[in-house]
Amino acid sequence: QAQFVESGGGLVQPGGSLRLSCTASDRQFSRYAIGWYRQAPGKQRELVVSITGGGFSNYVNDVKGRFTISRDNAKNTVYLQMNSLKPDDTAVYYCNCPEDLIPWGQGTQVTVSS
Repeated sequence: QAQFVESGGGLVQPGGSLRLSCTASDRQFSRYAIGWYRQAPGKQRELVVSITGGGFSNYVNDVKGRFTISRDNAKNTVYLQMNSLKPDDTAVYYCNCPEDLIPWGQGTQVTVSS
């Protein structure tokens, strides 16, 4: 079964940047839309941004202009460049297929704090 492995999280000060990576084990990776989700403490997991196999992306308003999603189908990897980070961006970040969810990976912790 396909799996996702997320990486790249860490502790960053407000206004800083991080680049997350999500690597899939599925050879059919390029066919699927992939989304980055996040779950903050005490809150439900939410879809933040997604990208289709063809590279079209869709962002929630809160991250527009700050986050950029991209994908490298040859590497089975989706990236999330996060700039101008805010404390409210603190969460565990996961990737998955919005149209056909698979079991969640471990995620990667992003903490924005001074």
